[in-house]
Amino acid sequence: MRLSLRSLIPEAAPLSLRERLRAAGGALVGILATGLISQAAVGSGSTLPILIAPMGASAVLLFAVPASPLAQPWSIVGGNAVAAFVGVSAALLVQNPYVAAALAISVAIALMMALRCLHPPSGAVALTAVLGGAPIRELGYGFALWPVAANSLLLLAVALLFNNLTGRAYPHVLPKAAAGHGTEDPLPSARAGIIASDLDAVLKDYDQVLDVRRSDLEAIILQAQIHAYRRRSGQATCGEIMSRDVIAIGPEAPLHEALDTLRRHHIKALPVTDEGARVLGIVTQTDLLDKTRWDLSGPRLGPRRRLRLTLTRGRAPHGCVEDIMTAPVVTARPDTPISDLVLWMSDAGLHHLPVVGPDDRLVGIVSQTDLVAELLADAAERHVPSGAASGIHPVGERSAQIQPVA
Repeated sequence: MRLSLRSLIPEAAPLSLRERLRAAGGALVGILATGLISQAAVGSGSTLPILIAPMGASAVLLFAVPASPLAQPWSIVGGNAVAAFVGVSAALLVQNPYVAAALAISVAIALMMALRCLHPPSGAVALTAVLGGAPIRELGYGFALWPVAANSLLLLAVALLFNNLTGRAYPHVLPKAAAGHGTEDPLPSARAGIIASDLDAVLKDYDQVLDVRRSDLEAIILQAQIHAYRRRSGQATCGEIMSRDVIAIGPEAPLHEALDTLRRHHIKALPVTDEGARVLGIVTQTDLLDKTRWDLSGPRLGPRRRLRLTLTRGRAPHGCVEDIMTAPVVTARPDTPISDLVLWMSDAGLHHLPVVGPDDRLVGIVSQTDLVAELLADAAERHVPSGAASGIHPVGERSAQIQPVA
């Protein structure tokens, strides 16, 4: 009996107490604000409904699972509007209330799925339109405007404000991926391990509505792969592979000095630091090629860049490193696992990462060459014949983990 009862309880991702309180507080603020504003709009003596019950279910989605496709703005506004229109139509066309209710919900679901605005509480909106009693029937199609549209928009406005203020981006979107090289090839991370076409094929075979976006599912799988690599690789860190004798340059150095330094040391990037060795930016070969004009004397700022810098800074540029460096720059810490660098370097197209200490002073730099060398060395160690006895993974399993740096 215990096992059968336990099987009825759904599995759930671990949630912190803070997140649970955030969701509960959001619902409190959302429903309270929607009710009070609606009452102020129609007056306490009005016969119009002020707040309808389906908004409670909408609040659960908007504040407890704001990343769900079922909780996005178009889902609540479009879904509730469609359900209200269908429900009122069913009540007018079908005399039997139970038949009308069944038709309203079934047609509403079909339309919401077709219009990509599936919102579970909208089923209750359709049911309310049919079984809500005389006050609802008297409103007719006006029910779709008040209270359905009004309640939905008010609750949505609170969700937009509350979720973003409490650290939940809403509407939910994934961070934009790097632009790549302007070709049709996907990003390196999308060509390693489980790729997008694999996920699409499985979802097609699964053929069910999932309460998670496909892009979120893809991101979760990718992060799981990185986590698995981190666990298997022994947590190698930037401090173990970085170059420590770093050649840096000051922001006031002339452009020709940056070029001469790159050539003299046969390197491709220079961290830009202040007098206290704090990293201000980075200047690379690409910066010298793309942000300057070349003549017989070397690189110099063109008229357009001079004008742009003058307008943004309020002063004329001096033709120095500060005028072309990339800032702010992505940095790592000595204890940053190298598995974190895989995505940073492969997808974002970063070739060098300055490594800074607790005081943000430059202590080293990691290049793609350093990362590839470490991954290849780690792969070689795992391919030794004694690997099976020591718990080392076989070649086929390991090979998928080093593909993101391709």
